Amino acid sequence: MSLFGLGNRNQKTFRPKKNAPAGNKGAQLKRHIDATLGSGNLREAVRLPVGEDFNEWLAVNTVDFFNQVNILYGTLIEFCTPATCPTMSAGPKFEYRWADGVQIKKPIEVSAPKYVEYLMDWIEAQLDDESIFPQKLGAPFPPNFKDVVKTIFKRLFRVYAHIYHSHFQKIVNLKEEAHLNTCFKHFTLFTWEFRLIDKAELAPLNELVESIILAY
Repeated sequence: MSLFGLGNRNQKTFRPKKNAPAGNKGAQLKRHIDATLGSGNLREAVRLPVGEDFNEWLAVNTVDFFNQVNILYGTLIEFCTPATCPTMSAGPKFEYRWADGVQIKKPIEVSAPKYVEYLMDWIEAQLDDESIFPQKLGAPFPPNFKDVVKTIFKRLFRVYAHIYHSHFQKIVNLKEEAHLNTCFKHFTLFTWEFRLIDKAELAPLNELVESIILAY
């Protein structure tokens, strides 16, 4: 089993897995990520490889983290329902409302599964938009690409926060605690390396985040 393997029983995903951008150096960078993760070296896995393009690195990792969260949440869809999770929250002090700025401009209160569905649709639409995530070799990234990625990571963090606060015992029961913790550690170290999430957004998991960064 690979570092991020879940075993056959839980290889159901919330939606189909996305592939790394193919036309650029995506496949090569994805192999680099897999090799460094396979060695267990998360510090090395998050660093920009020497001589590589920063936006390419952000793009490939964004797809990778989207897939990781997709798989993790996929194991919980029968437990995270509108009845069990009527709001998207991370403990009593943190409730998240959905808005995409286009179809839903004013934030609305939705259940956790609906929030995650909206979120994954929203991320997937951007990953499929070649003006944002170019597939062709040499095609330029938009000037605001890092800001786009920051918003994606901020919202993916909310899924982790919800899982830890609302479904951690179920994760333990499913014997996926180590997998969740490794995925979140990788996610945290990557966002910290490139300052992708503002500290205030990390408040629901502040102690866990700080313990990961201190060890880093």
